[in-house]
Amino acid sequence: MGPVRIGIDVGGTFTDVVLFDGRSGRTVFVKVPSTPADPAEGILWGVLRALAEAGARPDEVGYFAHGSTVATNALLEGRGARVGLVTTAGFRDLLEIGRQTRPHLYDLQVDKPQPLVPRDLRLEVRERIYADGRVLLPLHEDDVRRAATRFKGAGVEAVAVCYLHGYRYPDHELATELILKGELPDAFLSVAHRVLPEFREFERLSTTVVNAYLGPVVSRYIQSLRRRLDELGISCPPYMTQSNGGVMTLDVAAGYTHRTVLSGPSAGVVGATHLAALADLKDVLTFDMGGTSADLSLVVGGRPAVAFGREVAGYPVKAPMVDVKTIGAGGGSIARVDSGGLLKVGPESAGAFPGPACYGLGGDEPTVTDAHVVLGTLNPGGLLGGQMPIDPGKAWKAVGKLASRLGLDVPTAAAGVVAVVVAGMARAARVVSVQRGYDPRDFTLVAFGGAGPLHAGWLARQLGVRRILVPARPGLLCALGLLVTDIRADFLQSHLVPVEEADPGLLARIFGRLEAEANRWLADQGVPVGRRLLRRAVDMRYLGQNYELVVPVSQGAFGPETIPAVLAAFYRIHEQAYGYAVAGEPAEFVTFRVEAVGLLEKLPLLEAPASGPDPEPAVVGRRRVYLDGEWLQLTVYDRERLRPGNVVSGPALVEQMDTTTFILPGQVGRVDGFGNIFITEA
Repeated sequence: MGPVRIGIDVGGTFTDVVLFDGRSGRTVFVKVPSTPADPAEGILWGVLRALAEAGARPDEVGYFAHGSTVATNALLEGRGARVGLVTTAGFRDLLEIGRQTRPHLYDLQVDKPQPLVPRDLRLEVRERIYADGRVLLPLHEDDVRRAATRFKGAGVEAVAVCYLHGYRYPDHELATELILKGELPDAFLSVAHRVLPEFREFERLSTTVVNAYLGPVVSRYIQSLRRRLDELGISCPPYMTQSNGGVMTLDVAAGYTHRTVLSGPSAGVVGATHLAALADLKDVLTFDMGGTSADLSLVVGGRPAVAFGREVAGYPVKAPMVDVKTIGAGGGSIARVDSGGLLKVGPESAGAFPGPACYGLGGDEPTVTDAHVVLGTLNPGGLLGGQMPIDPGKAWKAVGKLASRLGLDVPTAAAGVVAVVVAGMARAARVVSVQRGYDPRDFTLVAFGGAGPLHAGWLARQLGVRRILVPARPGLLCALGLLVTDIRADFLQSHLVPVEEADPGLLARIFGRLEAEANRWLADQGVPVGRRLLRRAVDMRYLGQNYELVVPVSQGAFGPETIPAVLAAFYRIHEQAYGYAVAGEPAEFVTFRVEAVGLLEKLPLLEAPASGPDPEPAVVGRRRVYLDGEWLQLTVYDRERLRPGNVVSGPALVEQMDTTTFILPGQVGRVDGFGNIFITEA
């Protein structure tokens, strides 16, 4: 493996590159504009700049990983493939019927997302297998061939195959796949028992269709990226981030595109978890605020919280994902007055173009960024370390229109915009903490992204959090996360059985099959035995419940004590999640899981010795800032000049190329040996 390691995060506005040269121990950080029309172009541009700055050659790159929004954007913008669906007769309309969970049942204005497969391309096949494996109706292969002929004439690029109970008895799906490969050799095939071998037919169908819809788009992107990397001379196998926080090879990503829909946010959580571990912190609340949205997630005991499904752009996707709560609250979020005369912020965003009014690119709506320019918390001379000039007058004009509608002066209206957006983020933080049974006051807030450190002080106070960690490179943490992650994949099998009817032998057989499959996959990824880690878990619920809780299962042999220990763990987790547990009430096992981890070499971060508390050499000036109803003169520090051991007392601003950190009155920031700023109440 070559000495150079590269991690890349492709965002909507910027592509961030972190390069580590193992020979010199030097880390290079690069930000270049993203190229949405061809994301691979922006990646190559960033890689070339980083290699040039490091004085390294492409053939010296031994590790290359990137996070991409290609799948997410295709789903959000409706730019996926033309998909055909083959399903059990009688289930053609399940994709639109969904489940009878309708929170907007009486909302006459609600817009349902368009089905990813039009009704005329949802074709039924005569076949039926009972839940116990008995064949009610054999597969009519002629129905499959007729469907293939129809798809060929309709220009279908991808086909989804999903039969009832196929998650456990896949014979009919396998036979259908074989026929379609012969009839449609160029089509992307998404087969449900491979995509999601889990019960609940609607979620399995939706996930299989999403995988088909994204398959050709992501495959074309991967082929383009691989070709350009080869032409550049980078020969190591490239990796791509998946929603569970791990990475996978491009070959795996091309077949399981649904695993990449939360590629970007998950890398940030992994990076924050790694930095927290270096500071001996295991329980943290991650807070990533960018230009369009804010993402919040919980890390408990050093492991990011994982959800096993969510809606993305209105479409249910079942796959292990870092449990991130996203709200439309970013620097570009637009402030407005609603019909009731109340101030609202977001979720509409000015985006990168035309962007906030202060960008001078034609935007005239007041945004969170404009509010900070008015307040003086953002440098009126420009952003990105002065590389991006801004027009403060246009910010004042935009916020002034809002102020007149509210009957306030301009600075007070700007302060109101910030207060509203912070309140929204606090609500989201409580969703991932309080609603999961955790008290946010027991956690450290890790603030990153371009706008996270600017708002972290206010957010922490609203939540009662007593400590904030601001990484050395907040705006590049997602890219850095790609250099501290591992290869991951999840293997699962639904098998509903009451706990009282299960025995250790059953658990041994099911987990044995899953672990064998996981080890084969890790071997295919080139992971040696000594760098493999397998984790067991099982979804459990009380009989009659609709939703399950994930319960860890210890490694080692299965014995008489195994099932009682798992049941006791279920009671504890149920009490934490819901506030009660009923010991002795019948429970059942639902889905068995094995997480496969291939341990990769991590980016070494070295701790520097402390140089004393005096931050005076980092002072670059003073600035007038509106705070708590009055104008104050605040000291401004250059983050690059701060040294380990320096102590900055609030109120103060700490500026760097990728963000601004605001230390509020009554707060103190201390720089640690890794360059992080720890902010605590004085």
